[in-house]
Amino acid sequence: MQVHETCYDRVFLQEGGYERCRGTDLDVRVVMARMPVDVKDGFRYERVPWERFFHPFGRGEDIPGLLKQLRFADDEEAAERALGELWSLRHQHQTSAPAPLAVPFLLRIAADRSTYWRSGVLSLVAHMARSDHSYHVVEIRTEFFRVAYRDDDLRYDTNMYPQNWSIQAARDAIAADAQILLNLLDDPDPDVRGRACHVLSAASGKAREISIALHERLGVEDDPQVRARIVLALAQLAREHAKIHADTVAWARACWADATRPAEVRVSALLAWSCLVEGPLPDALRAVLEETVTEELDRLMSPIPWLEVVDEAGLPRILERILQAEEQDLPALLAARDRLVDPWIRGCDDDPPF
Repeated sequence: MQVHETCYDRVFLQEGGYERCRGTDLDVRVVMARMPVDVKDGFRYERVPWERFFHPFGRGEDIPGLLKQLRFADDEEAAERALGELWSLRHQHQTSAPAPLAVPFLLRIAADRSTYWRSGVLSLVAHMARSDHSYHVVEIRTEFFRVAYRDDDLRYDTNMYPQNWSIQAARDAIAADAQILLNLLDDPDPDVRGRACHVLSAASGKAREISIALHERLGVEDDPQVRARIVLALAQLAREHAKIHADTVAWARACWADATRPAEVRVSALLAWSCLVEGPLPDALRAVLEETVTEELDRLMSPIPWLEVVDEAGLPRILERILQAEEQDLPALLAARDRLVDPWIRGCDDDPPF
């Protein structure tokens, strides 16, 4: 029986850490980039090196079986069970190394209207392609639409594999199959359309193509929550891709100032614009919020993924945090934030863990 070398084996049996894996067959970004289209379209799981990478509960060899269960589930309950187990790839807000290898197959499963839990599948993919941010009041404007960890912020999963690599590979997989998601913008299920927007906004490439498609969909979309998701997706793309940043900023500014726009579009555009620009925010923002933000709008937008991961207090509290961010005592807030950081993450000067 052949024993496959894994990243774990190489790192702990040799010196040099994961930098030795960079650009090799143990770098999941490299494996993802080399995956042929016929493997994805034909669901040829056997040609994917799952065994090289670990999720929190073992090697990735069990993922093909779960993908098959999800794809061929006879009822919603069976599909839900398979999908629930696949969330091991995004365990405790961490994207594990085998996760991006599953992305192409999950997208094709979600695109098949005969399968169950399609919006849930898209939600899993969207989370795989994102870092887990803690939004502090001093950072919310700069961090709200960030997708990946910063280059100088290296994070590891439970098997000590760089999450930065796994997230990047997932984003690359989304970009490679962006057309599947663009087709879903016309899906009859509004939840699928909305989730497709969330996934597309994490793509590592094809930003202009995706942006154009989202603008076109916004022009015909009749579901208020999907309209809000489209606007926020456009903002996230602009945050990550400089080539569309200026155009999106100008569009969002005109959008939130336009009283003829629906409330959810204006507020989403206001949120987008505030987090994409630097410097003081104009007083006119408060007037727009007083005019548009209601309990009904809060209920409508609270389930939107960008908002639900930031602050459970709801839309008004998030907007207030953004407006107040520049008014706070920055040094005091930074000091307070640092005191809240888990000492196991920060390290202990007098008692180092290693």
